[in-house]
Amino acid sequence: MRDMHRIDHKKFGRRRFLQATSLAAAPLAFQLALPAWARSGLNTDLSGLQTLSGSEFDLHIAAIKHLVDGEETRAVLVNGQLPAPLLRWREGDDLTIHVTNHLNADTSIHWHGILLPFQMDGVPGVSFPGIKPGETFTYTFPLKQAGTYWYHSHSGLQEQLGHYGPIIIEPQDKDPVNYDREYVIVLSDWTFEDPHRVFAKLKKMSHTYNFQQRTVADFIDDVRAEGFNRALSERLMWGGMRMNPADIADVTGATYTYLLNGHSPAENWTALFAPGERVRLRFINAAAMSIFNVRIPGLPMTVVQADGLNVEPVETDEFQIGVAETYDVVVQPNAKQAYTLMAESNDRSGFARATLTPKLGMTAAVPDLRARPTLTMKDMAMDHDAHGTDHSRMDHSKMDHSTASHGNHASNTEQAHHHATGAGVVGLAMNPTNRLAERPSGLEDVPHRVLVYTDLKALTRNPDVRAPERVMELHLTSNMERYMWSFDGMKFSEVDEPIVFYKDERVRLTMVNDTMMPHPLHLHGMFFDVVTGATSDAHKPRKHTIVMKPGEKLSLDITADAVGDWPLHCHLLYHMHAGMMRVISILDEEAPA
Repeated sequence: MRDMHRIDHKKFGRRRFLQATSLAAAPLAFQLALPAWARSGLNTDLSGLQTLSGSEFDLHIAAIKHLVDGEETRAVLVNGQLPAPLLRWREGDDLTIHVTNHLNADTSIHWHGILLPFQMDGVPGVSFPGIKPGETFTYTFPLKQAGTYWYHSHSGLQEQLGHYGPIIIEPQDKDPVNYDREYVIVLSDWTFEDPHRVFAKLKKMSHTYNFQQRTVADFIDDVRAEGFNRALSERLMWGGMRMNPADIADVTGATYTYLLNGHSPAENWTALFAPGERVRLRFINAAAMSIFNVRIPGLPMTVVQADGLNVEPVETDEFQIGVAETYDVVVQPNAKQAYTLMAESNDRSGFARATLTPKLGMTAAVPDLRARPTLTMKDMAMDHDAHGTDHSRMDHSKMDHSTASHGNHASNTEQAHHHATGAGVVGLAMNPTNRLAERPSGLEDVPHRVLVYTDLKALTRNPDVRAPERVMELHLTSNMERYMWSFDGMKFSEVDEPIVFYKDERVRLTMVNDTMMPHPLHLHGMFFDVVTGATSDAHKPRKHTIVMKPGEKLSLDITADAVGDWPLHCHLLYHMHAGMMRVISILDEEAPA
């Protein structure tokens, strides 16, 4: 019974996944003009996005030449659109989606955050073989949810080439969010380089795109702020690990143009409002590698939904949106003035922007990029002040986490600590901590309100409030110098067996980030309840993607109610491509006693 529902991973998963990604990396032939199917049958919504609605769809994936920021470039697009068409669905409908591959390489569509049979999840080598050149694959599944979601390729690096688009699912019942008009905001990053060349550069030198290195002037500032001994100690520590505290993002504005609904900052995508209206902004981070900090100076935002699920309204002035997350906010501009919507990359190397205005032609000032943040001792899970340690004398190859305090995550069902080793592991966090209540890096000291995960509370009672029956621990590991990314020190290509859950069991997955970077973790097929310790057990925020801070330890409660094989991976595209992915296999049988 164990293997009846799923693909044999030893025979299919690892080998076919690697074949699928290598085929998707094949050179693509780019068309000069759009075929007829890409030029017709579309409506345009208020966001300016081409829109398809109903319950049956025809989607065509092709390599074409496209203008980005006024420059012709190569793209892999759905129905010739960047972003791909906005799909408007209705909760309760049964969907039929025909996807035709016009590429000369395999392709796929993953329906991000959608609850569906695993065979429809769209991950080559895990849930289906992929879509061969010239073939059509038909996705069929019922809609069990409402909210803001998105879709994208899970083949090779096609997502970086424009293969992504938004999804809005209207609720069957009355929407608890009151609004007068809405806009969909798709954030993304674009490089005019070949994505495989970008990846090759990162493998040779992981800081290829980081031009924001620390200088002598920075050291002098550190001495003034911290004293000579401490400043020197920290410099020696970073040097000894061959790490740079300015390495906030792998791929930066050095190669990226940041886009909003396919438009560059210079093109200034614009949305109209009437003063006094409640405007719903549905934010989707469809970037390959970029985390954004979003604010609208002079205009507070009320967060009403996270990852497609309604939350108790919470007002804020800025929020960070990780790759693959979605946030819905409501704004109510009362003045007859324009506002700048600012989406700044978390390393401050660039931004996407738009204008909200009551009248075309009106604009607002665009804020200057703020000073780039740097990593701290806490990001290494070894707070200098808390431990009084001389880190310049530490042997970082022996960094260990076995004495870590579990805090709210302690459980008598917890498995013994394990220690990831191998070439893919530079070090393990000594003292990882729960950082869900902390502001993201670079936003610690801004003078306005910043959303943190502990601000989020599910609007309705969690569907499962059982205590976990068992606890598993999984470590995010890396060798950044060699650009190796993994779980527990093993790349996906090195893993023969999936992580096994049993149908309907309640599992607490404790994650430890042993790396020096934030990672947006995504679980396919299910939502997880985030153990924040700041909300009622019955109203934990439920998400499909969560950004783990460096040196963080957090727990996710999962109800294994979706039989099948489901990827768990970092949604930074090049990290997943390098191996930071595992498969969770939910078996249609009870957990052994």
